[in-house]
Amino acid sequence: MWTLVALVVGLVLLVAGAELLVRGAASIATRLGITPVIIGLTVVAFGTSAPELAVSVSAGLSGEADVALGNVAGSNIVNILLILGGSAVIGALVVSQRIIRLDIPVLIGATLVVLVLALDNAIGRVDGALLFAGIIAYTWWLIRAGRNEGEEVLDEYADAVDELEVEAIDKALPVQVALVGVGLVMLVSGSQLLVGSATDIAADLGVSDLVIGLTVVAIGTSLPELATSLLASYRGQRDIAVGNVVGSGLFNLLCVLGLTGLVSPDPVPVADSSLQVDLPVMLAATVVLLPIVWKGFRIERWEGLVLIASYALYVTFLILDAGDSGAVDVVRPIALVVTPLMLLGFTLAAVEARRQRVAS
Repeated sequence: MWTLVALVVGLVLLVAGAELLVRGAASIATRLGITPVIIGLTVVAFGTSAPELAVSVSAGLSGEADVALGNVAGSNIVNILLILGGSAVIGALVVSQRIIRLDIPVLIGATLVVLVLALDNAIGRVDGALLFAGIIAYTWWLIRAGRNEGEEVLDEYADAVDELEVEAIDKALPVQVALVGVGLVMLVSGSQLLVGSATDIAADLGVSDLVIGLTVVAIGTSLPELATSLLASYRGQRDIAVGNVVGSGLFNLLCVLGLTGLVSPDPVPVADSSLQVDLPVMLAATVVLLPIVWKGFRIERWEGLVLIASYALYVTFLILDAGDSGAVDVVRPIALVVTPLMLLGFTLAAVEARRQRVAS
């Protein structure tokens, strides 16, 4: 009972801490004269991934690195299949051409790099340094792009920034700094409670740390992205929902996994099951996103339902596989057939839509 209470308290602290951190950081940046577009492209997207960073680094330092890898892979799968799918069901998502042309291909490239680095069953310090250098380069590129694109990008992200600043912007600077400090403390405390209680539950149920990281921890730490994207979709700011998920996915791969690999006493282990299932699923979910948005610069409601159904199939496989159920032998071939067919279908639809746009 106390373990479950600790799990819930940890999740609450993570979400509340992330909220305080993002609000305080956005307000401080504005007071210091940093343009809203840069705030939107960095603080908004990366701030919602702060729970993943806190959980994964804490897990790496405590020797529970399986949770760290599962958290990153699971969060990206949750972000694309569940969060984007749910946001699209609420209202068809509009996707800016900038995200299609630049950010999604970068996300696909980062996912491929992580998969290649993981082929030796470990993410070591050199791998972590390479990934962390990637997030530095990407952030620098975002700042330059933000300065060059001017009003077009400013209009795209201004509403999201205004939402974050609505309560904190009028407060004194010391109060805003305190908000950031309190948010960081809550994040760290929540991550420790979440990792400890999740691993205890895994041990009691005989479930591996990796599966817990891929499900409970991944969904829990993705709650800020879930809240942000669903709210953006509900309020009609539907391009913000996609940008938030793509930016958070990049932060998870490059900063969260990279920093965890750097600070962990031992290399972050990559289980064979991750190489065979979880990382390929993450790559497939990322790749299929491109033809979905390319064909019409939007994600329709029915496509959102397909993404949600894909996540349900993935979780079903994890549960059956963890329980050594014979039903996993039925789910595996279904997934191996459905996934390529889904990717092929979306790709052909995108090519046809592109052909029609050129013809018109």
